[in-house]
Amino acid sequence: MNATINLEHKHFPVLLNELISIISPLYGGTFIDCTFGQGGYSEKILENKKNNIIALDRDKDVLSSTSKFKKKYNKRFKFYNLKFSQLDQIKLKDRKIKGVIFDLGYSLNQIKNSQKGLSFSDKGELNMKMGLNDFSANEIISNMDENNLTKVFKVFGDEKYSKKIAREIVKKRVHKTIKTEDLVQIIDIVKKYQKTKTHNSTKVFQALRIIVNKEISELINGLINSFSIIPIGGIIAVVSFHSIEDRIVKFFFKHYSEQINSSRYLPEAKVSERCFKLINKKPILPSLSEIKQNPPSRSAKLRYGIKTNNKCDFKEFREKFNNLINVEDLR
Repeated sequence: MNATINLEHKHFPVLLNELISIISPLYGGTFIDCTFGQGGYSEKILENKKNNIIALDRDKDVLSSTSKFKKKYNKRFKFYNLKFSQLDQIKLKDRKIKGVIFDLGYSLNQIKNSQKGLSFSDKGELNMKMGLNDFSANEIISNMDENNLTKVFKVFGDEKYSKKIAREIVKKRVHKTIKTEDLVQIIDIVKKYQKTKTHNSTKVFQALRIIVNKEISELINGLINSFSIIPIGGIIAVVSFHSIEDRIVKFFFKHYSEQINSSRYLPEAKVSERCFKLINKKPILPSLSEIKQNPPSRSAKLRYGIKTNNKCDFKEFREKFNNLINVEDLR
C-alpha cells in the first residue's frame, strides 16, 4: 500500500527537498497543494513569508490541521474541502499560481484510522472512502458480479489470482457480509498463505481503493485542470507511488512536451506547440537515506513539467486511459 509515511514513527513528506528545489518558493508566490494531508509540503513552503498556499483535500479529517495553519499563517493559507478534480472551483481572484503540487500517497493518520479501512490489518467493515465518495469498498464487495470483480482486481491490482479471489468472494457473501478480516482470509486461502515480500492482500486492497476513490479519473482531471489554472512558466509537480499512477503522469508530461506532426508521412504538416518543458526526462527518486528513514518512500517517483503554452488539447490524454476509466465506472 502506497503512503507518504513511516508506520512506526511519524508522517514524512516524500521527496520534500527535491520538490522544494523544483518549485523554487524562495522567490515568493502562490502555490496549490492539491493533497494537503498533514501539511508537510505546505508548511515548508510557508516558511517563506512571501509565499501563499491554497490547499485542497477531500478528507474532512484534515480540518484539525488546517485550522492550525489558518491560525498560524492567517491570510497566507486557504483551504478547500474539494477533490483535486474540482480545482476549477477555486476562487483565484488575481492570484498568479506559481506551482501545483500533487502527492498521491496516503498519510499516517489515514492508514491508522481503522474507520477508513485502508489497511489489511484492520478489522470491521470494508470502507476505503477518502471523502466525497459515492460508494464504499463494502458496496463493491457485496454487490459487484464476479466478472467485474475479476476485472477490477486484474486491471487495478495486477492480481494474478483475480478470478479465483472474485469467485470465492461471491460464494462467501451469500452467507455473510464480508468484512476486512474476511477478505484478507479469502485472499490468503486462495494464495495458499504464500509468504512474499508484500502482503498477500496488497494488490486487491489497492484495486478497491482505486475504484472507490475514482483515483484514475481524479488524477486525469486534476492534471488537466491544474494546467488550465497556472500561467506560462508555472510548474506542475506530481509524486506518484504505483505503476498505474506513474504511467498516467509520465504520458501527461512526456506526450505534451514533444512536438508531434499530425502525420509522419506529411513532414510539411503543421507541428503542434509543446505544452510543457521537461528539465528531467526521467523521474526523480528518493535517496537511499530517505528510504532508510521512511521505507514506504521507496516506490515514490517525482515528475514535473513547466508550462510553455496556454493552448493544449488533452483529448489524446483522456483517450489513452479510457480503458482504465471504463473499469473504474463498473458497479
